[in-house]
Amino acid sequence: MSQSVVIAGVLVLSVQAQALDLSRISNQDASAGLKEALNKGSAAAVAKLGVTDGFLKNPEVKIPLPDGLKQAERAAKLLGRQKDFDELVTGMNRAAEQAVPLAKPLLTDAIKSMSVDDAKKIISGGDDSVTQFFKSKTEKQLGIKFQPIVKQTTDKVGLANQYNKLAAQAQQFGMVKEQDAKIESYVTRKALDGLFLMIGKEERAIRQDPLKYGSEILKKVFAR
Repeated sequence: MSQSVVIAGVLVLSVQAQALDLSRISNQDASAGLKEALNKGSAAAVAKLGVTDGFLKNPEVKIPLPDGLKQAERAAKLLGRQKDFDELVTGMNRAAEQAVPLAKPLLTDAIKSMSVDDAKKIISGGDDSVTQFFKSKTEKQLGIKFQPIVKQTTDKVGLANQYNKLAAQAQQFGMVKEQDAKIESYVTRKALDGLFLMIGKEERAIRQDPLKYGSEILKKVFAR
């Protein structure tokens, strides 16, 4: 039995449960609709984040200072050194904006390699099942790809290097979490959080209003 037929079968069961008209959904449409939803959601998320100010001017994903620097920022403000911290925040968010476009080919490969089991989980899952699919298939590889770009950008910010030295010492005493002990690791993690958050928003938008995306296939598969 072909993968498209199995995917179509899963879609049929899912749609029946929602009392929808199934007569318009063919095997080919079912498979194509699912993959198109994944393609559209991931592409839109990358496009919104992987540009100048994609992170910095978006309060939902803007990367703040690590917790280990917030107390130091308050002291620096009193000493007139707030500019250094503002520069670091800008640098961290610029690093995320430069890294995110690297996600597109990995997300596309995940869609192409989607298994029957993956399809079942997506169709039978909740409103974030597409997002969870991408996380499970790409999060580790994306982290590996993002970190060198993030490091290259944050290395240009003097305070970032100072933070790494201080955080390494503070980690030994449990004052800084291991995942935040290096600025590049912290930014990479936050960049991934932002990416998956935006993919989730796109997924919900497609499910709620497939016609908005101008696709008859999406309308057939996801219209409620």
